[in-house]
Amino acid sequence: MSTPQLIRGYEVVIGLETHAQLSTASKIFSGASTAFGAAPNTQASPVDLALPGTLPVPNRGAVERAIRFGLAVGAKVARQSIFARKNYFYPDLPKGYQISQYEIPVVQGGVIEFLVGEQKKRVNLTRAHLEEDAGKSLHEDYHGLTGIDLNRAGTPLLEIVSEPEMRSSAEAVGYARALHALVVWLGICDGNMQEGSFRCDANVSVRKPGAPFGTRREIKNLNSFRFLQQAIDYEVQWQIEQIEDGLSIEQATVLFDPDSGETRAMRSKEDAHDYRYFPDPDLPPLVIAPEWVERVKAEMPELPAAMAERFQAQDGLPAYDAGMVTQSLAFAAYYEAARDACRQPKLVANWLMGEFSKRLNAEGRGIEEAPVAPATLGALITRISDGTISNNGARQVFDALWSGEGSDVDALIEAKGLKQMSDTGALEAIVEQVLAANEKSVAEFRAGKDKAFNALVGQVMKASKGKANPALAGELLKKRLQG
Repeated sequence: MSTPQLIRGYEVVIGLETHAQLSTASKIFSGASTAFGAAPNTQASPVDLALPGTLPVPNRGAVERAIRFGLAVGAKVARQSIFARKNYFYPDLPKGYQISQYEIPVVQGGVIEFLVGEQKKRVNLTRAHLEEDAGKSLHEDYHGLTGIDLNRAGTPLLEIVSEPEMRSSAEAVGYARALHALVVWLGICDGNMQEGSFRCDANVSVRKPGAPFGTRREIKNLNSFRFLQQAIDYEVQWQIEQIEDGLSIEQATVLFDPDSGETRAMRSKEDAHDYRYFPDPDLPPLVIAPEWVERVKAEMPELPAAMAERFQAQDGLPAYDAGMVTQSLAFAAYYEAARDACRQPKLVANWLMGEFSKRLNAEGRGIEEAPVAPATLGALITRISDGTISNNGARQVFDALWSGEGSDVDALIEAKGLKQMSDTGALEAIVEQVLAANEKSVAEFRAGKDKAFNALVGQVMKASKGKANPALAGELLKKRLQG
């Protein structure tokens, strides 16, 4: 295990609680829709509001998605788990309690593996449990008042709780990104952070190395990886300054303000006993038969880690490249399609991790929105590897493809005059002309000055108006000079 990174002599301790909204069409205990964007309070059924005479019925699809997650992270899927009532008062909690799981969750244990830079990390999971979401308080549109929208009440969530094993904000973001990619890969969550489908609570504390855990503060509802990193970094510095000033850290729930970049206390942090958990009397134990688990296992997609290992063994990709091209199911599918089109796996990975990702990130697009099709990228890479165009020429063609100037690689190469001169006879004639005109450089090369060779290659490129294949030109020059 690597030595923990210290900040001003303190070790950072981070655990994440992540709420993944499950991709069911209806809520966890009712038939009400989970569709995003409906008019306020139009999707809150009597069951979601716990009106008298209503009874909750578990959503089989939500349970199946929890099973799928448990299998993917190598956890134990409990044969029997219990739904419990978590009691607290908040304006957007219509029942006065939330149906969740406490002592016996559906998923127990498990591991998430991820990269921080090129270093492999793993974080153990404590549990993942099913629960319903609360409603939403609306403050912005009401002067001096708060509006309540109960459309989200009863929306199915899988709360995934990590052990406090992360030691930096970079590790926390790496873990969150890997978890996000996995739930989307499995099809159990759409991962839309802007709509609240995937959000994190970060428990942060600091301590001197070897000391017991410090008092933690929980940063709630972080809905972007950038905010997660900023919030943790600010909170760590704030806690260290408090301790250095001789003050104690009080356990609290805090919010992050993206505008100021600061965290601020919202309320004192409750402990489990404050919520008075007890088994929900309206819901019997959730029993999952082994046959159900086996059926879900048989229908599981190939997982990112297994696919990355296959790309290393089958395509010869380095571990880092294989991890990057399996960052999402869509990214992996694009890689495989482009690779199959040109049979150049390493070059495809290089383009996807380099120029391709740079463009996607700059424009805020996902790879499924890329304007260049996998087969087209494969055709471009084929023309690089067979010497038809140079790397510089390929970038010009890629620019044209991306901007929609055309979609036929060969036609663009022809139209832009980017085809390299790879005719040996024609190049030999240029080489002879260059050698005859540069006797000083020839003499310097033969005297052992390597720079003179580069100068001669440059002269060949100049004489060919930049169209000579540099590799072939160099090969012919060496052959002639050493002959």
